Amino acid sequence: MTEEIATVVRLSLLVGGVATLGMLPIAFALAWLLARTDFPGKVLLDGIIHLPLVVPPVVTGWVLLLVFAPGGPIGGPLERWFGVSVMFRWTGAAIAAGIMALPLMVRAMRLSIEAVDQRLEQAARTLGAGRWRAFATITLPLALPGILAGVVLGFARSLGEFGATITFVSNVPGETQTLPLAIYAALQQPGGEAIVWRLAAISVGLSLAALVVSEAVARRQGRRLHVL
Repeated sequence: MTEEIATVVRLSLLVGGVATLGMLPIAFALAWLLARTDFPGKVLLDGIIHLPLVVPPVVTGWVLLLVFAPGGPIGGPLERWFGVSVMFRWTGAAIAAGIMALPLMVRAMRLSIEAVDQRLEQAARTLGAGRWRAFATITLPLALPGILAGVVLGFARSLGEFGATITFVSNVPGETQTLPLAIYAALQQPGGEAIVWRLAAISVGLSLAALVVSEAVARRQGRRLHVL
C-alpha cells in the first residue's frame, strides 16, 4: 500500500468514525422519539429525517454549503465566535457523511426500539425501578442489536459517501479526499485503473469487516439475552 492510499484509508476511517459517533446520540434520540411518542408533525419529522435517502446527494451537499458557509446561519457564527470553519476540511466531510448516514441509523434503531415489549418496562416500573433504570436494564439491552446494526449501517454509509461530500467540501487530497472521492479522481487519470482496483478492494473489505463484526456482536448479545 502506497503512502497516498494509506492516507486516503486513514482519512476515510476518521471521517466515517467521527460521522457515526457524532450522529449516534442524535439518531438514537430521534429513533426513541418516533418509536415511543405521538405528537403533531410526527409524520413530517419522519419525512425530513429520511429526505437524504430520496433527494440527490448533491442537493444535500448544496444545503450544507449554504448553512455552513461563512455567511450562513451556522457557518457565520462558528467563524465569528470561535474562528472555526468546516469548509474544505475533513470535519465538513464528516458532517456530510453523518447527515447522509442518519436516516439509516434512525430507521434501524427505531425498529429495534419498537420491537421491545413495553409491558416489560411497565413491569419493571411496578417493581420499583425508575424510568431511567428501566430504560438501562430493559429497553437498552433488548434494543442493543438494532442499535449496533444502525451504527454499522451508518459507518458503512459514511465510508461510501460521495455526492454530498464533493459538493460541500470538494475533493482536497489529504483533507477531504475519502475513498469514493479518491476512486473518482483515479478514474479521471489515464492509467488509473490499477489504483481504482486497489481502492475498490479496500472499500469492499472495510465494509465487509464492519458487517461481520456487527453480526458477531449481535449474535453474542442475542445469546446473552437468551440465557438471561
